[in-house]
Amino acid sequence: MRRVNIQEDEYDREDDDPEGYAGAAIHITKRLGARALAVKAFVIPPGQALCPYHYEYEEEWLMVLEGSVLVRTPSGEEKLGRGDVVAFPAGPEGAHKVGNAAEVNARLVMFSSAREPSVAVYPDSDKIGVWPGNEADELMLRRKDGAVDYWDGES
Repeated sequence: MRRVNIQEDEYDREDDDPEGYAGAAIHITKRLGARALAVKAFVIPPGQALCPYHYEYEEEWLMVLEGSVLVRTPSGEEKLGRGDVVAFPAGPEGAHKVGNAAEVNARLVMFSSAREPSVAVYPDSDKIGVWPGNEADELMLRRKDGAVDYWDGES
């Protein structure tokens, strides 16, 4: 049986994360060799955010383990603290950004289905990301640049 300890295991950091998005994660699903759920644990330092404001086409859940986070949704901003659990619905009404406005690290877990392909929409930057399950086919594009008719280029 594989095991992950989100309190004691080392969290992975991405060296190329831009300022404002520095944090660390444990991709629990991958470490356990699991497939049905996409589960990640995060540590977000003060003044940093998890990822840009976005929505997906799968329900996504957030559980705050330590500290507090400020969550932006279409309804505004709300502070969540230790023990709070929320769900972001699929689609535009589930748009969210999770940041740490406190002075200590926040630790949280986010999870959803692990279905692929997956799509995320980033309203602030007018982008769409597509993750089909094959890294070579992943795509990030601006919506206004990518708008073509379904039959464009077909004969």
